[in-house]
Amino acid sequence: MHTTAVRTRLVEVVVPVYNEQRALRASVARLHAYLTGNFPYGFRITIADNASTDNTWQLATELAEELPHVRAVHLEEKGRGRALRRVWSQSDADVVSYMDVDLSTDLDAFLPLVAPLLSGHSDLAIGTRLARSSRVERGPKREFISRSYNLLLRSVMGAGFSDAQCGFKAVRTEVAQALLPGVDDEEWFFDTELLLLAERHGLRIHEVPVDWVDDPDSRVDILQTALDDLRGLARVARKTLSGAARIPVPARVQRAELPKGMAKQLPRFAIVGVVSTLAYLALYSLLRQVVPPLAANAAALLVTAVANTAANRRFTFGVTGSAGAMRHQFEGLVAFLVGLALTSGSLSLLPEGVSHEVELLAVLIANAAATLVRFLLLRVWVFNPKRRTVR
Repeated sequence: MHTTAVRTRLVEVVVPVYNEQRALRASVARLHAYLTGNFPYGFRITIADNASTDNTWQLATELAEELPHVRAVHLEEKGRGRALRRVWSQSDADVVSYMDVDLSTDLDAFLPLVAPLLSGHSDLAIGTRLARSSRVERGPKREFISRSYNLLLRSVMGAGFSDAQCGFKAVRTEVAQALLPGVDDEEWFFDTELLLLAERHGLRIHEVPVDWVDDPDSRVDILQTALDDLRGLARVARKTLSGAARIPVPARVQRAELPKGMAKQLPRFAIVGVVSTLAYLALYSLLRQVVPPLAANAAALLVTAVANTAANRRFTFGVTGSAGAMRHQFEGLVAFLVGLALTSGSLSLLPEGVSHEVELLAVLIANAAATLVRFLLLRVWVFNPKRRTVR
């Protein structure tokens, strides 16, 4: 009797696919068998084919005919975010979720993922590969990319969640449908933008440590991924600053409050930080052609640090006039020294003969860590309004 009552709740599991004829049948059959035998709630598996050019769509329709609670949706345009938006926005389930077709995440984590959403305890839930209790098998390249990206999110955007890219997420349907109009990306940045928007509105994000095994067939362009992410972060920061990121959310959801003034300072600091980071990478790349890495790093960091302090002085913390400008720059050099130590240390740890792209990523990670320190120093020390009032 108890099981029947529980199964009246419905969870929709979306499997977005693009040219996945190799793995689709085995993965969906495995997922269906697991949910049928182990999942105590009602479920629906939706295969969302986004413009595959191989035999994926035919296999998806066959699976929908063969297996109960499986359906297939076809999109004419490519994009994982686009596929999730289509299915989630039309869903009648209590909770919508998705997982990658390779099923890299252990399915035993699925019930802990959705249970807090069905109980109303949380609004969104994500699997995290970066928790201490997570067990992860993947190559150093993917590990480096993932940790770099999430460090950038935490340091530049102030994100509180630990793993934005894990393909294992769930959202209460009413929350997803409220947030989707505020999410612009249709590709891989979709997850990050959704999470940042949710956190901006004070929604509760539950994290589940997962066991995860890397798919060896994955192909990632490291530099292009980093640049796309920076562009996405810059766009989100602009929207937040302009107020366009504010959207209606369910009224009963309580919103978290940031310390006084930080709600306006964070997006402005993020915009300055993204522009400074791009300028730093460009200047470092130019100088690297004529001087060694450490010298190029120091020169690029010094120039952008001076400009960064000046921009944050006026734009982020609203300090105008020339009074105290020299003191602010002098104190801002403390943050410069922290950044110099972090970036120089990261470069010195690199083995000889690494590619220019790896150099750039190393200094990008260290720069992200230095950015977090910079914001804290600027907020609580350099531009602290109490200091200005006393003086």
